[in-house]
Amino acid sequence: MKKPAGTSEGEGEGEQASERISRKIAELADWRGETLARMRALVKQADPDVIEEVKWMGTPVWSHDGIICTGETYKSVVKLTFAKGALLEDPATLFNSSLEGNVRRAIDIHQGEEVDASAFKALVRQAAALNIARKAQAAAKKAKP
Repeated sequence: MKKPAGTSEGEGEGEQASERISRKIAELADWRGETLARMRALVKQADPDVIEEVKWMGTPVWSHDGIICTGETYKSVVKLTFAKGALLEDPATLFNSSLEGNVRRAIDIHQGEEVDASAFKALVRQAAALNIARKAQAAAKKAKP
C-alpha cells in the first residue's frame, strides 16, 4: 500500500515527515541542527508547495514533482544534495561538492559558514521548475496517441 505524500517510513510509522525532520534537527542539538533548520526554512520560503519526506534511513528530502534536494548531516558538514543540480544555473557558485557527476550537485556547509540565502532560494526555485516542466513533458508525451 502506497503511503500518502509527506508520510515517513520506518520508526514512528504514521508520523509525518515534517515532524521527523523537526525531531532530527532537535536531536542534533548543535551547529548542524541549526544549519539544517536554517536551510530547511529557506527551502520552504523558496517553494511554499514543497513536500517534506524522509527517505534512506532518516534523510530529509524536499520534493516538488520530484526531488529538489536532500539534507544530510555528517560529523563536520551539512550536505544539501540537489538531485538534478548539474542542470541548474549556479551563478553564485554555491555548489562545492559532487561536482564530478553528470546529474547531482551538492553544497557542503561547514561550521561557521553561511550560504547566500537569495542564491540558495534561486537554486531551489530552479530545481522545482525543472521538475514541474519534466513532469508536464512526460504527461504530454503519454497523452499523445
